[in-house]
Amino acid sequence: MSTANIKRVKSSEIELKDKLVAINRVTKVTKGGRTFSFSAIVVVGNENGVVGHGLGKAKEVTSAIAKGIDDAKKNLIKVPIVNGTVPHSQYGKYAGAKILLKPASSGTGVIAGGAMRAVLESVGVTDVLAKSQGSSNPHNVVKATLDALTQMRDARSVSQQRGIPMQRVFNG
Repeated sequence: MSTANIKRVKSSEIELKDKLVAINRVTKVTKGGRTFSFSAIVVVGNENGVVGHGLGKAKEVTSAIAKGIDDAKKNLIKVPIVNGTVPHSQYGKYAGAKILLKPASSGTGVIAGGAMRAVLESVGVTDVLAKSQGSSNPHNVVKATLDALTQMRDARSVSQQRGIPMQRVFNG
């Protein structure tokens, strides 16, 4: 994962919407009986190119979700979006989860599975073709999707990085 493309964003400056990806009930067996706790994976975004994910753990569902939202606001990234879709095809990987994102024409919609859909809708992508290959673990799918999104580059950033005019980026 290239760290040069990751643009950190402060959560205080923008209006964020949160989406719950998954809740997991965890049981700890002690001599006094079973103790239940919950872990929640949450994705936050402003639906305009900013997204982040977080994990919250607590004895109650509501406080686990609240902790997840707070965690997600701490690691926001900026993602380039071109006409409601991703700028180019991109492969993302995290642990056993592998995902593929492809740009789609206007009107296609978000063609993606559960955990991936939450991330793509939060970032503000309206048209995309996505395929999850490998693990369907929501933790890893969310992280693989964010891996793919952090590798996305739009034409302007490519031309600045290479020091060439915009025409040359498209013409080769």
